[in-house]
Formats: sequence, C-alpha cells, structure tokens
Amino acid sequence: MDLGIRGRRAIVCAASKGLGRACAFALAEAGVDLVICARGAEALDATAREIRARTGVAVTAVRCDVTTEEGRRLLLDACPAPDILITNAGGPPPGDFKDFELDDWRRALEANMLAPIALTRATVYGMMERGFGRILHITSAAVKAPIPMLELSNGARAGLAGAMAVLARKAVRRNVTINALLPGPFDTDRLRATIALQARREGRDPAVVAAERAAAHPAGRFGNPAEFGAFCAFLCSVHAGYVTGQNILIDGGAYPGLL
Repeated sequence: MDLGIRGRRAIVCAASKGLGRACAFALAEAGVDLVICARGAEALDATAREIRARTGVAVTAVRCDVTTEEGRRLLLDACPAPDILITNAGGPPPGDFKDFELDDWRRALEANMLAPIALTRATVYGMMERGFGRILHITSAAVKAPIPMLELSNGARAGLAGAMAVLARKAVRRNVTINALLPGPFDTDRLRATIALQARREGRDPAVVAAERAAAHPAGRFGNPAEFGAFCAFLCSVHAGYVTGQNILIDGGAYPGLL
C-alpha cells in the first residue's frame, strides 16, 4: 500500500533503539525524510547510517535530551516544520509508591508528559496551517490498565492522554491527527531490563523468566518492534485521517477488557 507520505518530514524521538527505531525505519521505507534524536551518539549515528543505506531518504541525527528545553530547541532547530511528530521516551523506573519522592514524580512527568506536550505545542499549529499533520505519542499499555510497580509511568502516561484529548478533536478539522500508541510487551531493551530486574529479585535465570512471561501471553510471544513500526507508519499515512484522539493498544491481546 502506498501510504501517501513520500517526501514528508518527520521527527522521531528516542529513535536509536527499540520502538522508536522501528518507527523511524517504517517511515523511511514509506519515503519520509527524518530527523531522529536520542541521547547516545554512537547508537543514534549507527541507526541514521543504516536508514540512509537501506532506504535512501535524508536522515538528520540530533544528539539531545528532549526532556530538557535545550534538547527540544536543538531538535526543533533541525526540523522546525515537521509533517509528522513521533514522541517517545523511556519510562521511569519501577518501584513502590511509598519509596517515591516528589522529585521522582517531577522527573517522570517531565519525561513522559511535559516533554511530549511541549513538542506538540511547538509543532501542531504549523501543521494545522499547512493542512496536514500526524502526531503520535508512544506511551504504554498502562494508560488502559495501570501496571503494578510502575506508578510513576501510570500517572504520567495517563496525564498525557488526558492533555491531548480536546486538542485532537480541534486539530482534525485541519487534517491533523493526534493519537497514542500503547505498546504491550515488545522485544526491546526496556523489556529485557524489566525481566532482568524481576529475575534478580526472584533469584532466577532471566532466560527462564522471559520464556515464562512469553508463554503466559495470549500470543505466546513478545511483539516484534517491526510490527509496531508498521502500525505507526499507517497511522501517519493519508489513509488514517479519520483516526484521532485514540489510545490504541498494540499488545497481542494482553489487555482483557472490551473498551
């Protein structure tokens, strides 16, 4: 399927690894030129080189931390008028509510709520003036069903969903959609880190814990990041202009609810 976005320009955050990287590749394969960012220069530059070699699109790599004002300025200086914005940031650490200080909550909100809001505010009105835009926030399945030990993430991600709800209904009249993708367990560094933490706490082999968790999943496996990237690219396409304000689970059926 031709997604109708060849020649468009996208910002993809946290694109050096995992789901952000998968989204960047899928957009590049659809002919979208990219500005990608991450905090680590080595993995970021390697991803940029690989995308250029495989797809031929223009890729600009910006080493920055988008949870800071300076980082966002660097990113937007490199791409002041994107057609597509994919926000993404690693989740805050797990733990117990009683152990979190207010500064822990502030850091979680800055990374997983306020930074996406700031990037949206900086780009959405230009998209509306030009008559095309796609904004996707990579959040978490915790928006639908809070996850034990991830209170910081639960709160920040749900806050972002609430903040985008009204704006999404305003922007769609100008052919600008705003949605969130809610990943379940995908085979990424983040998942492997949480499995390793569980294994240490239980004194078990991480491979055994991973196998048990995959077997207990309705799909019998973890997600492939390429699956996530393909869905992201579709939602950025001309075919998805009637989808907005949605928090869309991609979790292989793990969420048991109807709504």
